[in-house]
Amino acid sequence: MKFGITQPNPCSYLPEEKEQILVLVSDTPATRHQYDYLISMGFRRSGEQVYRPHCQACKACVPIRLPVAQFSLSKSQKRILKRNQDLEVKVSTQDKPEYYTLFESYIKQRHSDGSMFPPSKAQYQGFVPSPWGETLFIEFYAKQDLIAVAITDNLFTSLSAMYTYFKPEEDKRSLGTFAILKQIELAQTMGKEFLYLGYQIDNCQKMRYKENFLPNERFFEDKWQLITKKSV
Repeated sequence: MKFGITQPNPCSYLPEEKEQILVLVSDTPATRHQYDYLISMGFRRSGEQVYRPHCQACKACVPIRLPVAQFSLSKSQKRILKRNQDLEVKVSTQDKPEYYTLFESYIKQRHSDGSMFPPSKAQYQGFVPSPWGETLFIEFYAKQDLIAVAITDNLFTSLSAMYTYFKPEEDKRSLGTFAILKQIELAQTMGKEFLYLGYQIDNCQKMRYKENFLPNERFFEDKWQLITKKSV
């Protein structure tokens, strides 16, 4: 496998930093076997692009995953499960038109200052599909009304949480956390070892929530290390 490094660009998470990305360079998309290996080495994907932060002066983005057999619910997570016990959860393997409608509303209302604004169908279709075609769409319904979707990659030994979006009017449900809890349950049911959550960024408030899922493993110095307590 060959890799390239991007030029430094302003970081979308830490404005005072510059980001560089290590990108898989190939004439053909990564296979499921290749990505299964690369995600275990701290990589992620966006559409067909497989990447990992490779910043020279900053190591804030730390890959994080959950060993699902060891996961333990916190008191607040138990309350979130109870709060959402009225929801119906379904799993689909097909991208549906109604998903984009929900995604568009979510980006416009919740992330109008982010890199994904303004949303477009081309943008959505560019980052969702995987080359190996093993993407799951976890649907959340309130009285037959679709209120959230969690896009999840299905790999050989793990699931990977790609992106979750929801009706902004339902923010009191804590649907982001609820979606992760349901992905953990799905991984356990499917006999997966891990749920990958992307990158933990301690200095970015929007990206610190992943540390609330314990125990977790973080990729430091090219190896996974078990974390059993939240950082102070």
